Amino acid sequence: MINFDIIPMFTEHSYTILDNPFTACHGIAVSDLDGDQRFEFFICCENGSNRVLKWMGSRFRDIADPILADAKHPAIGAAAADVDGDGREELFVLNGSSAPVRRSRSHADRLFHACPDGTWMDWFACPGNRHLQGRSASRSVTAVDRRGTARYGFFVPNLNQPMRYFEMAPNGLLTDVAPSLGMDRTALGRGAWAGPLLSARMDIVCVNAHGPNFLFANNGNGRYTNVASTLGLTDAEEQGHGIVALDANADGCFDLCWGNWEGPHRLMIREAGHPFRNRTSPAMAYPSPTCTVIAADFDNDGYEEIFFNVHGEPNRLFGRHPDDPADWVMLDARAALEPEGHGTGAAVADLDGDGRLELLIAHAGTNERSLSLYRGPINDHHWLRILPLTRHGAPARGASVALVAGGRQQIRVIDAGSGCGCQMEPVAHFGLGTTARVDTVTITWPDGCAITLETPAIRRTLTIPYPHG
Repeated sequence: MINFDIIPMFTEHSYTILDNPFTACHGIAVSDLDGDQRFEFFICCENGSNRVLKWMGSRFRDIADPILADAKHPAIGAAAADVDGDGREELFVLNGSSAPVRRSRSHADRLFHACPDGTWMDWFACPGNRHLQGRSASRSVTAVDRRGTARYGFFVPNLNQPMRYFEMAPNGLLTDVAPSLGMDRTALGRGAWAGPLLSARMDIVCVNAHGPNFLFANNGNGRYTNVASTLGLTDAEEQGHGIVALDANADGCFDLCWGNWEGPHRLMIREAGHPFRNRTSPAMAYPSPTCTVIAADFDNDGYEEIFFNVHGEPNRLFGRHPDDPADWVMLDARAALEPEGHGTGAAVADLDGDGRLELLIAHAGTNERSLSLYRGPINDHHWLRILPLTRHGAPARGASVALVAGGRQQIRVIDAGSGCGCQMEPVAHFGLGTTARVDTVTITWPDGCAITLETPAIRRTLTIPYPHG
């Protein structure tokens, strides 16, 4: 719980990024891009080479090879997941100008696959897949394991063109299954999130601009029904961008928080026997040009904060009130305020392994600047990190993790994509505060399979393989 007398939440560590020029960057994704079982930041650059930042012991260094750097194509957003079941994540990169115009043929999206020899290839460039190359203005992409097979697809909202959903067909070629699923809807799709919102399966939420949002509920057989209107989530007059799921009122269920561009933001709470209800505080709802929304425990006190990455105005940070865990109040982000930072994307991960999350922010626009990196406060709080794997050995994006310690439960979802072209690390990060003992950790995979760990050791990252048999 937040102590309002402690030091501000963030300190700047941008100096740890070697070769950090001023450039227009957008979406950020976190994945193991060099196959060494450690994660890296992938940064989409609009006017230069994409970057892959790896922690090298004391600094972050760009290790992007020429294929991933893709210097001639402006990148907007990215997400990673294991499409073919080989245990390595593919990387989907949205290409195109940040201006809301139709892209040229040369700005087609990429779906990068890691080859056995360590090189990368673009699956969309293969002869049998070229007809699927996306050339419409997309702003978000999220990974989805809709049938619980540990073979993911990518759901891509588009601006004023049909949404698309790419999977690998049995013949090894890519296919767009959106038409067959009734998901090829036309809207101003800005942000997408996928995970176990209504069940253990992966549902899909798409927040749109100047039109109703969608909540595609997984029917349990890999098909979907749009239930946004029934659950009170349409928000049709606003412009949804970043979106995240968290347990905002400590009742053991995932709620939704999204930022509306220059409109009132939403914290939509699930209540027993009711659809989602808007429980946004006036401070959180106050309009701003918000791009990415992140829920994470930056100070490891056992309670998540909500960070709004804002374009051209100060970023915002919210935490739970010490007297009421369901009440969210504004906190002092101090170094990460960036009042004229023109933020366009952000992601969190613990890449240096110290148990504290790093917050990386990208920028573009009239006040172009370099990447910014922030860390939470140094303290004695305990922590535990859970990395579930699929049956193929890749990160189990969309899995849920529940931790019980100190008489209360915390829940997380392994991020598959969280709006405006960003994707967080595929790890459930739990702060524990002064609690030094964890009672149980329960991991539930997208197919509904679950296991429970009893009294796991803390202050470490536990990699949990899929429970075969």
